Amino acid sequence: MTAPDVREAGHGSPVLLLHGAAGPDSVDTLFTHLAGGHRVIAPVHPGFGDTTRPDDLDSVAKLARLYLDLLASLDVTGATVVGVSFGGWVAAELATIDQWGRVARLVLIDAIGPHIPGHPIRPPSGPPPTTGPGGPPRAGMAALTAYTGPDLHDPTLLDRIRELDLPALLIWGEHDPVISPDFGRAYAAAFPDARFELIPGGGHLPMREAPEQTFAALDAFLNESGNPQ
Repeated sequence: MTAPDVREAGHGSPVLLLHGAAGPDSVDTLFTHLAGGHRVIAPVHPGFGDTTRPDDLDSVAKLARLYLDLLASLDVTGATVVGVSFGGWVAAELATIDQWGRVARLVLIDAIGPHIPGHPIRPPSGPPPTTGPGGPPRAGMAALTAYTGPDLHDPTLLDRIRELDLPALLIWGEHDPVISPDFGRAYAAAFPDARFELIPGGGHLPMREAPEQTFAALDAFLNESGNPQ
């Protein structure tokens, strides 16, 4: 399978950064911040940006395997995987199928993925813009649907993350209009070792809307003793 487009920056412990449906540009501030103290590896999901998605790359599980192969090709182990929105789903899936110690920690930011009864996902209404920060571009939405299907969740994911033996941080914007903080709290509670951080003033992309609070929560998790450095 064709390798994804990847940008890299920084030095230190490895971080795999996975963007959401808003596209790779939506995590630019996060990429820059993390690169200040880590080696950041940020692939573009095939089908987003100006990239092409192969027809047979048609599920979150296949995308996660692609990124496990990417980490293997870079000889990376012990990575922190940071996933935003749809990227958080891919990050969680990646952790559940990793058998080689590629993933050491998870950071999920307003992440979709599991089915949590009573907490529906509310995609932005109206037609998506062609470009710009207002929401996912049309090409990205087509790729997203190819990966997720129409339901935007995996009914098996919540049970599978209950078996994960790694620390996780779930960061959530208090005003997220797509996925409520209560969804995030229930998601965090399913992990054996996870904490939930609510970001005052944050929306679905809190690293944009409340960067100082988001980065403070992220840095505290990354720097605390007992976690990989």
